[in-house]
Amino acid sequence: MRPLRQGSSCLLSSLQTPVWSSRAFHPVFVRYNSSFSSDQFAQLASRESSKHQIYQSFSTDPYVNLSIEHFLLEHAPSDSNILFLYINQPCVVIGRNQNPWLETNLLALQNDREPNAPGNRDNSALFVRRRSGGGAVYHDEGNLNYSVISPRTAFTRNKHAEMVVRALHRIGATTTSVNDRHDIVMSTGQAQPRKISGSAFKLTRHRALHHGTCLLDSPNINRLGSFLRSPARDYIKAKGVESVRSPVANVSSVFEDAMMPFSTDQVIARVVEEFARMYQVDADAVRRAQRAHTLEPELYAGGTWVVGAVGERHGYGEPAVKKGIDELTSLEWKYTQTPQFTFSTYPTEDDPRERPILPSSLPPSTRVFLRLKHGAIIESHISTADDTSVATEQAARVHQVLNGRKLHEMSLPQWRAVLLNQLKVEGNVLEELAKFIGGKLGLDTRS
Repeated sequence: MRPLRQGSSCLLSSLQTPVWSSRAFHPVFVRYNSSFSSDQFAQLASRESSKHQIYQSFSTDPYVNLSIEHFLLEHAPSDSNILFLYINQPCVVIGRNQNPWLETNLLALQNDREPNAPGNRDNSALFVRRRSGGGAVYHDEGNLNYSVISPRTAFTRNKHAEMVVRALHRIGATTTSVNDRHDIVMSTGQAQPRKISGSAFKLTRHRALHHGTCLLDSPNINRLGSFLRSPARDYIKAKGVESVRSPVANVSSVFEDAMMPFSTDQVIARVVEEFARMYQVDADAVRRAQRAHTLEPELYAGGTWVVGAVGERHGYGEPAVKKGIDELTSLEWKYTQTPQFTFSTYPTEDDPRERPILPSSLPPSTRVFLRLKHGAIIESHISTADDTSVATEQAARVHQVLNGRKLHEMSLPQWRAVLLNQLKVEGNVLEELAKFIGGKLGLDTRS
């Protein structure tokens, strides 16, 4: 995130008074409008009197930012209102109950399943599964993520999207509005409004989390489909939440002919002001929040508020946040969280769609069917023979090896080995079949 100016500490009182946070943390001595080191983030955020909190992240790591966000949801006072703003490095973030093989082009993402796969990864992005619901979204340095955590009793699904719209109107993006799907869209003179912000929600017993994207000035606006278009889409039938595809645009596109250049910092400042106005945040807190410095991050606190810059030191230095990072980066979380689904090259009773014609390098009789639960294969039929009895024998031998295997753990060489040892077919067919399966399931077929 772009660094903002650093203000002086302006201590108005030197009187220190202990303020207890929760039973899990030690007391924090707070002076009015005073600064604190990063190792006191957890205590300040969970302090019972911290009713208003505003943070900007200087980390672009999505695992860190989502885990700080989750910490705030779980540990901040139940009656507090929190604004958290962050910008992530390029990544695709899917909802808790989504299917990565269906929602993303895994080969275009950093292949965490095959870390030594050949090829140029400079233009790749991270794959992330968040803890909230909703659909798949793309983040990069031109996308501002906003997160608001508030009491559940006062929460509505449009409340904070409308807050962001008011901020955008103040910078001149006056054609933005919230649609019936709780997304922010922008009229650009075309028949269909362009989506600039998608939302996701997580509700607990007492708390509500609403976080959303805001496409401000993405340099990758024209290549989002390359990350979100799955090569397996025509073959997968999945339970869970499926993303709704919408045309998108950058907010900056309406400022191309403006006298003043578009500024992400201006959007951040207006969002902070609209949040402060909505929740009647102390003026000193707003001033500190606007001047948060990302190069030398500090936290500031008053009697009822905490503001400032946070980042990787707060993520890896606080055990509760680090635990969240470990969970989000684990392959178990990324892949086995997936609801049950099938992959089939031919119509089935559950999925009667016509399928694309198989590559000419494969026999027309080739059949590939997988049923998976929690990312593990529980049923399969893979065969190449046109004779029914031979095909049945092939499929039985293959399934004996595949049964219970987790899909994300299988590399292309492992697929080759299974097909070679169990199908008992000569020639180049097995290589072509392995490449077909691997290409659809996001494995690098150049290895």
